[in-house]
Amino acid sequence: MKIFLVAGARPNFMKIAPIYKQLTKFPKDFKPIIVHTGQHYDEKMSKIFFEDLQIPKPHIYLGVGSGSHAYQTAQIMIRFEKVLLEHQPDMVMVVGDVNSTVACSLVASKIVYSDSERRRPIIAHVEAGLRSFDWNMPEETNRVLTDHLSDILFTTCSDANQNLIKEGIALQKIAFVGNVMIDSLVQFMSLAKKSNILNQLSHQFAERISHPLEEGKFALVTLHRPSNVDDPKVLGMILNAFVEISERIPIVFPMHPRTQKLTRQLPKTLLETLSNRPILITEPVGYLDFLYLEQAAKLVLTDSGGIQEETTYLNIPCLTLRPNTERPITIREGTNRLVPLEKETIVKYALDSLNEVSKSTRPIKYWDGQAAKRIVEYLRKRGKVFN
Repeated sequence: MKIFLVAGARPNFMKIAPIYKQLTKFPKDFKPIIVHTGQHYDEKMSKIFFEDLQIPKPHIYLGVGSGSHAYQTAQIMIRFEKVLLEHQPDMVMVVGDVNSTVACSLVASKIVYSDSERRRPIIAHVEAGLRSFDWNMPEETNRVLTDHLSDILFTTCSDANQNLIKEGIALQKIAFVGNVMIDSLVQFMSLAKKSNILNQLSHQFAERISHPLEEGKFALVTLHRPSNVDDPKVLGMILNAFVEISERIPIVFPMHPRTQKLTRQLPKTLLETLSNRPILITEPVGYLDFLYLEQAAKLVLTDSGGIQEETTYLNIPCLTLRPNTERPITIREGTNRLVPLEKETIVKYALDSLNEVSKSTRPIKYWDGQAAKRIVEYLRKRGKVFN
């Protein structure tokens, strides 16, 4: 079975890496081919991940780059159609909820292989069934459309299973396998703990911090969603909240290229304040360095979906700067809390979290580092049916 593994943005790489490695254990059964759409093309956001995750450089690179949702999705579809017709894979496996996910699923659902008995490839969606129920989020559109185009839906949790059933997805299409993001975390944590990133940051920002950075004595921030960074008033409000939080604890902020670009449009007074406070804004860091920072942080503030999952597994308090989440299990059974987007509330939640004693959480079912193994076992059992 020839399988396209589609990745477009940074979180996708952590999801396809364990699946790729597991598929290569059965060379007589599978031929995995990594397709990188190029939706994220920054060196730190994508290419370095191939080294960190110990997977080969993409076998196929579409080089799409950035653009509006419509432009980017259209470009992916045009370029992906060509490689589908050329290689005619038996399966297209997509992950997550980015534009690449829905674009490649849509092309695969309509393609016709001219010199094959198979009309189109099987479509498999990894991380299916997650719902925020917020149609203002582009990712929600991508998630729902991809799930309804897919033939196999690999889910991470019971919430996802129930969401799919309520939407009329046939039960036989759903396979509860667990969380592949946790697979990568489990595999690479021991390597990540050898990172020297804290010492590097301490030297880089020595003039802003009174003592070198230490484990458990800094907050980690990620911020990239359009709803948080596109509006200068909202972005400025969040950064002003970080300024107040930094009076209590240093903040390490690996900044997404999109956020970097938009930050330059903010008032000079705010930019000067940021440059004088212990808010250590850095370029994006590699996967292993970020894992180290994540497990070493006292607190994480984010608007990322995957980080809500990783902090839950690591038992690190997480404040999600969003009105909703497609991962409610991280609130119900994990360490995550949603934070209303108001300066005073962000500061209050952060200070409350710093004062609280960390609570131990129970492991979530199938968030155990074996999700990719379950996916491949499923494919091996169903192989005869697919063929």
